[in-house]
Amino acid sequence: MKTTAAIVPTQGAPLELRELQLDDPRPDEVQVRMVASGVCHTDAIVRDQWYPTPLPAVLGHEGAGVVERVGSGVTSVVPGDHVLLSFASCGSCSSCLSGSPSYCTDFYGRNFSGARTDGSTAFTDTDGSPVSSHFFGQSSFARLSNVNESSVVKVPSTAPLELLGPLGCGIMTGSGAVLNVLDPEAGSSFVVFGSGAVGLAGLLAAVVANAAIIIAVDVVDSRLELAASLGATHTINGRNEDVVAGIKEITAGGANYALDTTGNPVVFRQMVDSLGLRGHGALVGAAAPGTEAAIDIGSILLTGLKLSMVIEGDAVPQIFIPKLIALYEAGRFPFDRLVKKYPISEINTAFADSESGATIKPVVVF
Repeated sequence: MKTTAAIVPTQGAPLELRELQLDDPRPDEVQVRMVASGVCHTDAIVRDQWYPTPLPAVLGHEGAGVVERVGSGVTSVVPGDHVLLSFASCGSCSSCLSGSPSYCTDFYGRNFSGARTDGSTAFTDTDGSPVSSHFFGQSSFARLSNVNESSVVKVPSTAPLELLGPLGCGIMTGSGAVLNVLDPEAGSSFVVFGSGAVGLAGLLAAVVANAAIIIAVDVVDSRLELAASLGATHTINGRNEDVVAGIKEITAGGANYALDTTGNPVVFRQMVDSLGLRGHGALVGAAAPGTEAAIDIGSILLTGLKLSMVIEGDAVPQIFIPKLIALYEAGRFPFDRLVKKYPISEINTAFADSESGATIKPVVVF
């Protein structure tokens, strides 16, 4: 059947709306009619080929929509169900079986390869040439897409699909890193480096966890103002302030917990240096392969601090995303304040506004 999709034709090029041919869902796939999809930093870095997903490709990995058809082996959803989409995993490796699917041994193949495990793609162009599909198991920048069942999270029919897509990756990454990995206790101190969508999701999670001191670090004043309105007790502009000294002064010696959402080596070192004794820092920010950050191991050995590298918030989406929805519905996780909607025809504007910081979390709507 035919579907409209926004494709990346070549490295760094603007996305183009095209009519593509979509094949039938395989036994383990769900065909979803997209209502909306978040735009994430990962989409941009794959467009620019930091990770070599073959182009042309249909990207998008924060989809939300309605099930149209299901493959013969699908048991978790039926046509008409409302779903959010997250990352894909194999379900059978030791990581998946132990409850850590974001560390699936085939994570790259199932999320970045641009094809099914048998090498086929769900999309073909009008000339019959293949177009990469199954980005994060879903390729949600398409009106219709065949999605791996492992990416699917069933949600209530009353859930606002035009809003909830970002829970599938960016919002889950920030909040999951805090709630699932750092796990700050009530009354503790927490610092987030970067006040974009992932960082502010982490900040909202620290509020949920009842951290007493919540510090937001960024170089854009408007983002810091938003962070303060969402629960930051302190803000630091890293462009004109000494970040580490400021954090140590506010926390009387160093933070208990910290989250780096930037992937910037200088910022990562600031995070490490700002932690107090037995502090715990987590990195979720993506960086280009080969990026290195220096750490003074001679100085930190006696601190007992811990550093964690976190993928997808260390979450099981089918368990964690419904919890985030429940927190949102209870008024305790107002991530909707980060979202701005764009029609799919303005997807390149959404990308540009995300990169400039004009919009925290763009969502394209079909």
